[in-house]
Amino acid sequence: MSEKRAVLFNFWGVVALSRPRAFLQELEELHRLPGGFLSRVASRTDGAVSRAERGQVTLSQMVPAFEAECVAESAVKGVTLPSDWSARGLLEELREAMKDVQPAVMKTAARLRHSGLLTAVLANHWLDDVASGGGPARLLSLLGAHFDLVLQSCRSGHRVPEPGMFHSALQQLGVTSQQALWMDADEDGVKAAEGVGMTAILVEDLDDALKKLANFTGVQAVGAESPPPPCSPDDVAHGYVTIRPGVRTHYVEMGSGPPVLLCHGFPESWYSWRYQIPAVAAAGFRVLALDMKGYGGSTAPPDIEEYSQEQLCKDLITFLDKMLYCCVFVQAIPQVTLVGHDWGGFLVWTMAQYFPERVRAVASLNTPLFPADPSVSPAEKLKAVPIFDYQLYFQKPGVAEAELEKDLERTFNIMFFSSAEVGKRPALSTAGVCARGGLFVGLPEQIPRGCMLTEADLRYYISQYQERGFRRPLNWYRNGEENWRWMCARPPGKMLMPALMVTAGKDRVLLPAFSKGMEDMIPHLSRGHIEECGHWTQMERPAETNSILISWLQETLRGGGGVTMAPKL
Repeated sequence: MSEKRAVLFNFWGVVALSRPRAFLQELEELHRLPGGFLSRVASRTDGAVSRAERGQVTLSQMVPAFEAECVAESAVKGVTLPSDWSARGLLEELREAMKDVQPAVMKTAARLRHSGLLTAVLANHWLDDVASGGGPARLLSLLGAHFDLVLQSCRSGHRVPEPGMFHSALQQLGVTSQQALWMDADEDGVKAAEGVGMTAILVEDLDDALKKLANFTGVQAVGAESPPPPCSPDDVAHGYVTIRPGVRTHYVEMGSGPPVLLCHGFPESWYSWRYQIPAVAAAGFRVLALDMKGYGGSTAPPDIEEYSQEQLCKDLITFLDKMLYCCVFVQAIPQVTLVGHDWGGFLVWTMAQYFPERVRAVASLNTPLFPADPSVSPAEKLKAVPIFDYQLYFQKPGVAEAELEKDLERTFNIMFFSSAEVGKRPALSTAGVCARGGLFVGLPEQIPRGCMLTEADLRYYISQYQERGFRRPLNWYRNGEENWRWMCARPPGKMLMPALMVTAGKDRVLLPAFSKGMEDMIPHLSRGHIEECGHWTQMERPAETNSILISWLQETLRGGGGVTMAPKL
């Protein structure tokens, strides 16, 4: 097998569970028509359906033509059609069936792409010029996000399983037939693919077919319960917003619908949301994942005061004001749902408490609400909690920077590990850091990469810190007194918007117990908990995180203007 490989999927019966033939059979039974009557009319080479699938007529032209063909065929065969006979009901059923894509196939396609293989979906579709509600558009957008090529018969002039359809796909992918594999639920499609030189898998049982695919590609099989596929930096749209001279925010974007803004923590990147971005987008939301101020592609001065909570909130509001949001008319994003983790969680609670008019809903992973207490300074609070000693160590500019920047690979190997690895690798303690003279003091020089990261993941994180290091990210920790004074000067009102707090049972710093009593300040608080999970929740337990987050988003935002649902995934 050549090094360059591609996997091609038939849309009907593989990507989408249903096949048009099944709907024709149901319609025949419903109207008591002879078996195969509608299928024979629909499969005519020069018939209305075939011409529509080749793009020779549009859907609005196909429907009356197909109905007329059925009437003519019934006269020849002596078949009685119902007096109210119409093909429009069949059309609506097919449209609904097109949305019912199989999660395991979509995850497999995304994982194949992530592993460097090319993917394509070939679909016998018509040019839908009567679509309402945007369903076909959302389906095509979803497919485009998961496959390198989406080839519709109505735009290629060929239908599956015609050789011309295969040749067109292979040419556009830049591979030979010997470098490609075809997956189809129809034997005719399998034979046709083999006829042009491709290896083909007949999909009778999806799990078995995916295992065969894994044997062919060397990429682990993906089942419906497998971890969600991540997006790579090349899979998402990148943008930049100038907040003011010297301050620019980098973000990535995917999907359409109500805006959801993802805010990462320390020492991370927008890339920490790689498992959530495609899943939340597929659920019907416009996902915006930021490089937080001072991180990655988001540029900002090194001055400590630039990273106070007040300034960070103001910068975030400017970002929203400069972004376009399409609703009734194009405007800035007036309200947004904020989702944060670690320092990102602290910031989204601050936004919700002090700028509530801009926050539709708010969610935090791991980071509870820490209300400002006028009677206790932040330094005293930190000293009272031994596991927060690392934050005291971070206070003096230049000290922690030198340690963290000395060997970036070692730094991220130490920091990023799962709860399942505790006890199997050198332990990182956040207590006693000042006394021992450094966060990493006492740890071996050689630390293995944690199981949460691939080598490519590790390299990406390293690349985000090579140019500017840790000075700006660490400045988030150096505004404790300023944040405290600012917060204490404002009324400690309750947060009345919908909110979600997700705790992790094995987080050794942001303990679930810290979230006790949050309902007193947030009456509409929902909760999620993942017991077997450490600090890096969205990376360690992406499937559970996505399930909790998406369920909450759909339930919360459905009542506030509605969520236009994407195809089922």
